[in-house]
Amino acid sequence: MSRISMTVMIKALLILGVAGSNAHAAGFALVEQSGSGIGNAYAGGAAAAEDASTIFFNPAGMTYVQGRQGVVALHLVRPSADFGNEGSVAGFGRPLGGEGGDAGGLAYVPNAYYMTEIRPDLKFGIGVNVPFGLSTKYDKDWLGRFQAIKSDLKTVNINPAIAIKVNDQLSLGFGVSAMWAQAELTRAVNFVAGESDVRIKGDDWGFGYNFGAIYQITPDTRIGASYRSKVKQHLEGDAKFGTPLTANNTDVKADLTLPENFSLSVFSRLSDKWELMGDVTWTRWSRFKELRINRDDGSLLSLTPENWENTRRYSIGANYRYSDKLKLRAGVAYDEEAIKDEFRTARIPGNDRTWVALGASWQVSPISSLDIGYAHLFVSDASIDDSQLPVNGRLKGEYDASVDILSLQYTHNF
Repeated sequence: MSRISMTVMIKALLILGVAGSNAHAAGFALVEQSGSGIGNAYAGGAAAAEDASTIFFNPAGMTYVQGRQGVVALHLVRPSADFGNEGSVAGFGRPLGGEGGDAGGLAYVPNAYYMTEIRPDLKFGIGVNVPFGLSTKYDKDWLGRFQAIKSDLKTVNINPAIAIKVNDQLSLGFGVSAMWAQAELTRAVNFVAGESDVRIKGDDWGFGYNFGAIYQITPDTRIGASYRSKVKQHLEGDAKFGTPLTANNTDVKADLTLPENFSLSVFSRLSDKWELMGDVTWTRWSRFKELRINRDDGSLLSLTPENWENTRRYSIGANYRYSDKLKLRAGVAYDEEAIKDEFRTARIPGNDRTWVALGASWQVSPISSLDIGYAHLFVSDASIDDSQLPVNGRLKGEYDASVDILSLQYTHNF
């Protein structure tokens, strides 16, 4: 794919707002990669193989999808994150400020997939999706303005893949990823004569791969395993300071490793009406030890300890075929958070999440279907006590957060 066509695709996705506020899996990962899977809380993602979105969850699943198929999905995400002050201290010589308002906001996460049959046992597909994203924004005069005002991470992942059916029981799949990432961070700056601000922004392309296998244990039950590699991003951009600190403007560099994950799933057809599925996904967030931003000459501009932990996500779901045209879905999940309490920052104030999800699939015609799904995420209260630099004061309190997700998907068989 040419650089020009990649750029056009990225711009089209950015118009839709490819960022997720207070990311909806651990850390800043986004699990919203299909509109059909959300109704099951993405249980069984590596084994269900219902449509072409399996390119992301397990490319081996393409062998279970007949002919040529296109899938487009859009997720409307409304997170809420309200900070409650519990003894914060103002930056040196400055007024304290308010509690910052709701740091969340409406976000749009799109996905698109296409697959075709090369021969009956060999499939090819391509997916364009948003595996990671983050967007938090506080009032400019809030009490934590010296720690963070705006934090934004956008990604676009282009993922071609192939799958082969080895025999009646075993299918294998492999894909490669070209992922664009852009990060933007802003905060207030406390200096002797007053307050200013700084905006740091950079982007890069990184590359990775994914592979998976599905084994059909019985005619009605299969297991799937999939792996998605880490992607190293060497972000380059600039830091721009507000008046009167503009002389400090500089080019910057920062390394960011988007972590690998491994999923193990099961899918079972219990009867003509009922299907049951489950999933466990492990993500290696321990790679994120610090956020280090260097000037172009190699000197340090800022350093934030992170020390994240590896996480697991557990999910279980069920489908009920109400009629030949209507399938109903339900699911629950539990997402561990990667952030330790003592290292939580205002940029990513996440905590453990419990998903409750419902959905439905309507067969509009013999060759097309519509999916709709809704999930509510109950987020555990998250405490914060950030006083790394005394000049910036102390941010101490607790976040009350939740997330609502509405997903729509159209699937067409050619």
